Amino acid sequence: MSEITYVPGDATAPAARPIDVLVLGGAGVDTIVHVPELPLPYADSYMVDSGIRTRAGQTGDFVAVALTALGLRTHHLDFLGDDPEGDLVRALHRDQGIPLTAVPQPAGTKRAVNLVGPDGRRLSLYDTSRTHPDDRFPEDTLRALAGASRHAHVSLTQPCGHALPVLRKAGVTLSTDLHDWDGENPYHEPFAYTADVVFLSAAALRDPERTLRRIAARGRAEVVVATAGEKGAYVLADDELTHLPAVPPPAPVVDSNGAGDAFAAAFLHGWLNRETPLRSALFGTIAGAHACTLPATETTAIGLDELLTRAAAL
Repeated sequence: MSEITYVPGDATAPAARPIDVLVLGGAGVDTIVHVPELPLPYADSYMVDSGIRTRAGQTGDFVAVALTALGLRTHHLDFLGDDPEGDLVRALHRDQGIPLTAVPQPAGTKRAVNLVGPDGRRLSLYDTSRTHPDDRFPEDTLRALAGASRHAHVSLTQPCGHALPVLRKAGVTLSTDLHDWDGENPYHEPFAYTADVVFLSAAALRDPERTLRRIAARGRAEVVVATAGEKGAYVLADDELTHLPAVPPPAPVVDSNGAGDAFAAAFLHGWLNRETPLRSALFGTIAGAHACTLPATETTAIGLDELLTRAAAL
């Protein structure tokens, strides 16, 4: 398998850049297993009537799909193996019309197992053997794609950490999702302090406001957003912290997988279209609630018309 290289045209001015959002990292497959409860009590075996299914879709894939559904021109860059899992990821991007630049990964395509409970909560098991600390995106490819993009959304993988200086020099705005950062792990800090927009979950934070303000004070973030599930989201912008209540899901909750990615994509749609941080976060809460109503075996997202219709009703 050879690397797919994207070569842009003249993209010296942001308005002329043919890519709205370059998504880095987060390509892979999940195996979905529905379990009777979480945490799952020990037993020698369980009968899984709903089936065990493997589908393409990890955080970068979900963000790319959601951005595309909202009409943003999206390009995805990541490592993929020459294996059946990589073929699933390629097929997803082909079917969704998302350009993909795949760098060969001899260790294979990233994969995970998601245990999903009846209430939609999940427990994810990530296979870390599919990456290597020395993995780097080819700098010429990275520089070319960044130069063709208005914005880059960066996943929390080692190659993306190494890419941050190149992206910053390219002049694109940056966003990242720290997921369930506890506010202490130093691995997350380069991402947190380099991005212009920072997303994270409040799940592991004892004091969300303190962590949000520390990110803003130590880094360059214009906006820091902590999602809090059924409690909504906290938005720090212009030194003011605002709590947004959760939006009621339009249907029963079946799986929370991908809700944070949907939130980030909808927020970025608003932010890149010069909406206020609070309006952008409202878009995010709507998209995140919608994502919770979709089965874990699907990789789909809310469309722009539906997003705007729901926002107008609130």
